[in-house]
Amino acid sequence: MAVGLAVASEGGQYNGRITSFVILSCMVASMGGLIFGYDIGISGGVTSMEPFLKKFFPEVYDRMKEDTKISNYCKFDSQLLTSFTSSLYVSGLVASFFASFVTRHFGRKPSIVAGGAAFLSGSALNGAATNLCMLIFGRVLLGVGVGFANQSVPLYLSEMAPPRYRGAINNGFQLCVGIGVLSANFINFGTEKIEETPNSLIQRFNDEQKAKTMLQRIRGTADVEAEFDDLIKASLVSKSTEHPIKKIIQKNYRPQLVMAIAIPFFQQVTGINVISFYAPILFRTLGLNESVSLIMSALIAGVVGTASTFLSMLIVDKLGRRVMLLCGGVQMFVSQIMIGSIMAAKLGDHGSIDKGYAYFVLTMICIYVSGFAWSWGPLGWLIPSEIFPLEIRSVGQTIVVAVNFIFTFIVAQTFLAMLCHFKSGIFFFFGGWVAAMTAFVYLLLPETKKVPIELMDRVWRQHWFWKRIVEESDEKTKMEPA
Repeated sequence: MAVGLAVASEGGQYNGRITSFVILSCMVASMGGLIFGYDIGISGGVTSMEPFLKKFFPEVYDRMKEDTKISNYCKFDSQLLTSFTSSLYVSGLVASFFASFVTRHFGRKPSIVAGGAAFLSGSALNGAATNLCMLIFGRVLLGVGVGFANQSVPLYLSEMAPPRYRGAINNGFQLCVGIGVLSANFINFGTEKIEETPNSLIQRFNDEQKAKTMLQRIRGTADVEAEFDDLIKASLVSKSTEHPIKKIIQKNYRPQLVMAIAIPFFQQVTGINVISFYAPILFRTLGLNESVSLIMSALIAGVVGTASTFLSMLIVDKLGRRVMLLCGGVQMFVSQIMIGSIMAAKLGDHGSIDKGYAYFVLTMICIYVSGFAWSWGPLGWLIPSEIFPLEIRSVGQTIVVAVNFIFTFIVAQTFLAMLCHFKSGIFFFFGGWVAAMTAFVYLLLPETKKVPIELMDRVWRQHWFWKRIVEESDEKTKMEPA
């Protein structure tokens, strides 16, 4: 018999509880985040390792070791080196569109399996790479894996979770990103335990009895009529939607479309991938040696990031999404301004920064990473996965993943050149974007905590700005002839 925490029925809530089945399924699915985290950790570390640079990027290695006249900020400025990092995101972008088709027509599970298989193939090829072509091709396969996983896993988690605890369960994806260096092999091992969500069973097979049985199993109660009825209604609307891409650009879906573009865009222009990909390079720019740079990078990404994401899981369904995004934004903004100010004042084009100031910068980077890891990191995946109605859910998540990959690629491809030209100003650049996104959240993002995923349209109708757009669309629909 499934055991779990009781979920009391209240206004707008369904009956049910967190069962052991849901916990196990979501833990396994969340491991899709491991492949993303694993890649970030590996690619960020090796790009500053001298043996790796000497073998695959000898020009960068020679410049770092022998060119004493080049600026500290320009030692790693190489389009070939950034192509190694960003090639994953180009392939991930393309793969996310194929993943949308697979997720919609074949279910969430096949997408997760395909992502794991592609990532394992890319890992094997990268591990055996003897030249740059093998290295880049392996990165492309890794991108396919990440594209499929990022498209399907957040949807799976949000659909399986009870509304009251959806935030904590979905944030498990980001937690697994933080500990991704453990292993990506759990993907293929664990997918045998993943069942389809009730939403997917209804949408794909029209098997209402099987879907109801699954819903009763994951909620831990037989009283699921209210939620099941809403799933049936959502499925009927979804099946009548032949062209979801045309559907999502309609005016009544304007709030969801804006969030599908704005949230992943803002998530990337926080500058977090600058830290994730190039932290060892930044630390070497500060004058730290290779070993210390790698240790500090691992400490910040592994300990600070993971601990902060775990904290997010505990508080997201209590504080709500808006409060966490606003507080995290302020934390990131202040730390970036402090980092930029110290580097502008104390680090020139040559030489190194005093040890005391270097460790102050490291402290500020820890505070910055923490701010991202408990706010925009997990919530940047949670919020988009819970706001789409079923008829546009798959294509909506594809837009989220595509925008994420596009701007991850742009930031990764341009950062080393930007660092060379902007120097310490790079942190003021990203700090400005953090200020803009914090204002965006304050003005335009409604609170979604504890709202059932099939009733999420209510939050837009109650928002001071979006309700006018949605109501205007409703009026226009009523006036159209049947």
